Amino acid sequence: MDIRDCPFRKKRRPWRVDLSSFALVTLVLALCQLPVARADPVDVLRMLQLPSLPEGVRKVPGFCTSRRAGSGDHAYRITKKAQISAPTNQLFSGRFPENFSIMALVKAHAGLQAFLLSIYSEQGVQQLGVELGRSPVFLYEDQTGKPAPEDYPLFSGVNLADGKWHRIAISVSKKNVTLLLDCKKRMTRALPRSNSPVVDTKGITMFGARLLDEEVFQGDIQQLLIASNPQAAYDFCEHYSPDCDSPLPKIQSQDPNTYVSNTAKHHIH
Repeated sequence: MDIRDCPFRKKRRPWRVDLSSFALVTLVLALCQLPVARADPVDVLRMLQLPSLPEGVRKVPGFCTSRRAGSGDHAYRITKKAQISAPTNQLFSGRFPENFSIMALVKAHAGLQAFLLSIYSEQGVQQLGVELGRSPVFLYEDQTGKPAPEDYPLFSGVNLADGKWHRIAISVSKKNVTLLLDCKKRMTRALPRSNSPVVDTKGITMFGARLLDEEVFQGDIQQLLIASNPQAAYDFCEHYSPDCDSPLPKIQSQDPNTYVSNTAKHHIH
């Protein structure tokens, strides 16, 4: 934070101050220069109010039925009735990161071909999407319309909808996107976007669908995170979604029914 932005400077002080006042000035100026803490990664499920169990969502056992140093995992079962979205600026208060990671722990219905996540611009253009199914697609379109639809990264030979749990991590860095699947398989594709790509945060974010599509996500999901750096995807299995013989990170091990957000709301259309 720039010191000029610190509200303390707006208050006039006499030239002469005693030592206690000087210490206070020093402390406040130091605090004003500390970076503002922001949640990173963004917990998309929480921000979209899935813990409140909206229509079409219920709590079910998750990836690990038992876990060391804790009880088993919990997840959310999504049915066709679920229609969940929120203004994107409730998830990202500033700019959407240029380079980022999307991470999910999910079990989609076998044979499904649907979008897990869709981010739309204020004009209704889908700028980002993660499709599950056979040969899944990573959809990305910046403010210049790049890449063109025929250049969207395609991960052929992969099936993310086979009725099994999958740890899916996507790393977007410069003009490449890498899919890391189940902590083992790694595939990198070109992402021919512009040099200064922008994703508009004035539109809406949809979970489990995209506008006008009949096919919607059905299955179980335990985690959906977006981090503002591309390295997080490589650390997903270690830091965010460890094996069952390790405890979950604290933020992920809380009971979803105890969490209430005052800023994000689910919207039933």
